[in-house]
Amino acid sequence: MTRQIKVVFLREPRRALERKNRRGFTLIELMIVVAIIGILAGVAIPQYQDYIARSQFAEGMSLASGQKAGVIDSFAAAGTCPNNASAAVGGVPVASAIKGSYVQSVTTGGTASDAGGCTIIAKFKDEGITRGLLGKQVTLTMGNADGGSVTWQCESSADKRYVPQACAKASESGKTTTTTG
Repeated sequence: MTRQIKVVFLREPRRALERKNRRGFTLIELMIVVAIIGILAGVAIPQYQDYIARSQFAEGMSLASGQKAGVIDSFAAAGTCPNNASAAVGGVPVASAIKGSYVQSVTTGGTASDAGGCTIIAKFKDEGITRGLLGKQVTLTMGNADGGSVTWQCESSADKRYVPQACAKASESGKTTTTTG
């Protein structure tokens, strides 16, 4: 003869146990989510800061490049490099008028020769900008290529992480990279 034992569970303690387990699981999930967010932030924030710095450097390149036509025209007309330090010269505005959110001024000058030699220098501000660009500059130097076309050589004193490849290679190797335009 077999005996059957009947086990009766009370519903209240069972529900309380389930609720307690659910709370613990939720806390573990929350801790995992916080850890994942921390890891993502640790990777994303430096990448975003580099992106911001590159866009700030791009402003300097853009403002400097905007003066190329005026420098070329002035050089072609007068045979000298325009010096805009104190006044506008031949289509190139005075240096203090060429500025941006991150660029203090864009000056033109240099020593003219048959090979070019005119320079355009964009100087970054000393505050309110990424550390690697504080007070740094980007220099475009005009040169003559075969066939009478003009080339531009780029160099920069800025942190190489923020400088475009063409300009960065020229700056770190001491050689110049030319771009036409």
